[in-house]
Amino acid sequence: MTPKVMRQLWSVVETAQTKTLLQLDDASLVQWLVKQIKTQALLDCYESDFLSDYVKSRLALIRDLAQERQYS
Repeated sequence: MTPKVMRQLWSVVETAQTKTLLQLDDASLVQWLVKQIKTQALLDCYESDFLSDYVKSRLALIRDLAQERQYS
């Protein structure tokens, strides 16, 4: 995954509605985040799969960030 795509992902996480990040189940959240990135960047199958795996491995962090934003 390129640094640009990684920045885009975390930008989407930062700007997404907290409700969206917290209410979607894991599979739906991964799918939603990947879809958001695909609208901003052209990804081949390999990059999409890698991005999905990366997001899955960071779901706890993503939800923690969303919860912290909710209470601040």
